[in-house]
Amino acid sequence: MMLTTIIRSLYNIKPPLCGGVITIGNFDGVHIGHQQLIAQLVSKAKELSAPSLVVTFEPHPFEFFLGKNCHIPRITRLREKWAALSHCAVNHIIIINFNQQVANITASDFVKLIHRELHPKHIIIGDDFRFGYQRQGDFQLLDRMGQQLGFTTQSIPTVLVDEERVSSTRVRAALMEGKLDLAKRLLNRPYCMLGRIRGGKQLGRQLGFPTANIALHRHLTPITGIYTVYVHGITHDLPWPGVASIGTRPTIGGTQALLEVHLLDFHHTIYGKNVSIEFCKKLRDEMYFPNLNLLKEQIANDVAVARMFFNERK
Repeated sequence: MMLTTIIRSLYNIKPPLCGGVITIGNFDGVHIGHQQLIAQLVSKAKELSAPSLVVTFEPHPFEFFLGKNCHIPRITRLREKWAALSHCAVNHIIIINFNQQVANITASDFVKLIHRELHPKHIIIGDDFRFGYQRQGDFQLLDRMGQQLGFTTQSIPTVLVDEERVSSTRVRAALMEGKLDLAKRLLNRPYCMLGRIRGGKQLGRQLGFPTANIALHRHLTPITGIYTVYVHGITHDLPWPGVASIGTRPTIGGTQALLEVHLLDFHHTIYGKNVSIEFCKKLRDEMYFPNLNLLKEQIANDVAVARMFFNERK
C-alpha cells in the first residue's frame, strides 16, 4: 500500500501539488461508488503525469450543521478514511476545515478557491455531488467554470447494487441494521474500525473474559452490540478471532461508547498496539443485566457461539 500524504488546509499547498487531477467530496466509508470514482482519478492522473488529490472535509458537514444534536454516526473517522483512500493509491488528501465560512461560500466562489489554490488540470466528481452554500453547486456549474478557468471536468455515474444506488447513507443503514454482509458488498471490504489498545478497568478479567479495550475517538458508532470479529495487527501473520462488545455497557452504568474485544485463546500483553477490528457477524444487541453473574453467563454463551462460528469457517 502506498503512503498517501495528508495536507490539513488548502493554504498549505506547495507547487508540486498544483496542476493535478482532483476530486471533491465527503467520502464517508469510501464505498464502491467512491472507489470507482477514485480509480478514474488515479488513472487520469497517470495519463497526465500529474498528482492525484482528494479534497475532503473535517468535520463532516452534517456534524457541523447539527452540532450536539447530531445523531448520524460516521462510517469512518479520518484515520479510517485515510487508510481506505491509501488502498486506492491516491497521492494526497487535502482536508478543508468545514466551518461557518466554508458553509457560507457560494458554489462559484468555492470553485474559484479550488482553482486559485490548486490550479487543477482536471476535476472529477460524482454525478450527485453538490457543493457551496445550500448545496447549490453541481456538475453543470463546475463544467461551465472549468471552461472559463481552464480545467477539464468529468462526472462519474452512480453505482448500483441490487438495482439500488450505493451511498454512504445506505452503507450506514446496513451497518445500523446489523446487515454486515450487505455492508461488505457496498464497501467491497469487511467493515473495520481502527484504534489503539489501551488499559481498562479490568472488569472483563474479573469475569473470566479479559478484553482488549480500543479507544473509539468518536461519539457515535454505526454499529452497537456483540459481534464475532477478527483482530488484525496483534500478530505478524494471521488475524486473531474474538468476540467484541461495542456500546455503553449499561449493566455497569456506562455512558460513553467503548469497543472491547475478548481474544479467543490469547494470553499476551498487547497494550499500545494499533489494530484493525474486522466485524464478521452480529450475535445480539447490547443488553442490561441486573447482576454481574448473569452478564458472565451471557458472555460465556457469546464466546461459545463465536467458537462455533470460527470453527465453521476453518
